[in-house]
Amino acid sequence: MPTFIFAIARYCLAATAIFILLASPASAEKRVALIVGNSAYANVTRLDNPRNDAKLMAETLRALGFQLVGNAAQLDLEKSALDRAVQTFGQQVQGADVALFYYAGHGVQVAGSNYLVPVNANPTREADVDFQMVDVNLVLRQMQGSGTQLNLVILDACRNNPFGGRGLRAAEGGLAQMRAPEGTLISYATQPGSVAQDGTDGHSPYTRALASTVRRAGLDIFQTFNQVGLAVKRATGGSQQPWVSSSPIDGTFYFVPPAAPAAPPAAAPLQQDARLAPPPRLGDDAKSITDPAQLREINERLYELNFDPETPDGKSAMKVAIRSFQSVNDLPPTGEATEGLLRRLRETRYVGPWGSIVYGEDSGKWGLSWGHVTRKEAVADARGKCGKSKCPIELSFYGKTCGAFAASDKHWSLMARDTIDKAKLDSLTACGKSGQACNIIGAVCADGSGLPDQR
Repeated sequence: MPTFIFAIARYCLAATAIFILLASPASAEKRVALIVGNSAYANVTRLDNPRNDAKLMAETLRALGFQLVGNAAQLDLEKSALDRAVQTFGQQVQGADVALFYYAGHGVQVAGSNYLVPVNANPTREADVDFQMVDVNLVLRQMQGSGTQLNLVILDACRNNPFGGRGLRAAEGGLAQMRAPEGTLISYATQPGSVAQDGTDGHSPYTRALASTVRRAGLDIFQTFNQVGLAVKRATGGSQQPWVSSSPIDGTFYFVPPAAPAAPPAAAPLQQDARLAPPPRLGDDAKSITDPAQLREINERLYELNFDPETPDGKSAMKVAIRSFQSVNDLPPTGEATEGLLRRLRETRYVGPWGSIVYGEDSGKWGLSWGHVTRKEAVADARGKCGKSKCPIELSFYGKTCGAFAASDKHWSLMARDTIDKAKLDSLTACGKSGQACNIIGAVCADGSGLPDQR
């Protein structure tokens, strides 16, 4: 059975959203994941990001059909709890199609082996390691013989030795470069022996590139990690270069399978491109929804597909958003919240990655973001760059679409187009219709293929 080991050794951690779909149909596929995030270390440096990273990983994988050990990310585990979690994982992956283990936290290399560090570990000599830490090979053994078609291990760990000043001198810097067994691919956030950058916004350059790239349909694993490496190299000015080690792999595996060829869609605004996967079924369209929780879900799902129900006119705004969604998907534009509408929204694949540009006309503040899993995350990131000022004006875009912000002293324009050059040109044109000389203030593509252009 092919085993894929993704050893992402990272500079005190950023979220890594990993998923793989087999080239064959994934219907009824059983996927099991154990997700661990250790931040609250008692005896060495505490880490800020692993808890958040693990939570993000859990949310991402659950949405992709993974069954989570413990039904959630397992956070701040001591040695005994980590042992139990790994053992439970080994039991639950029996007969599964895909098994995935994710770890964020401290990791060390001792005598050529890689170890996960529980939050209560405090070794003072090399002989303590086997009793206070968890060898990565233990996780691999839980997967072997389980009958899975695909196994993944993701190690998102600091590449330093947190015990270097406490007597554990045998631990070397960074994680060891592991030999790739048959059917194995090993990916490191940077070259062996090097230290990767942590980033300044809660996400590392590697994780940001990886989270964006794995959502692109039709890239096999080798193409994916090549694109990730190029993106990280560009983002860090060449100071960080991810590393891949692989043996020959039988078969072709995709993070997201290639999309089936489809007829060109009718022209529609960029923010209304979401399409239904299954054919519509009309039996439940007459059943109106009044439950507040279900109405909130409809609101949130419309928002994440770029149909905006959140406007000041309240209920009528939701009707407008529903009509837009129905029209784009060749449904009667009733504007009614029904069980049939909610079912279709649940069946519609979420789009991404997301970028956003926000602007505060009163304050003059603005912000932009890219490469996010959801629209909500992209907008929050962009607005976080406005400081205490509110930036209520929002332009969000996804996939390979790009956005641009042009402004003069008194006028401005936000435009989303299919290329960054066209977005800049159209935003300058719209802004300059008043006769004012406008400049590009910021421009970026949602998928990270274009770096920010800021002034």
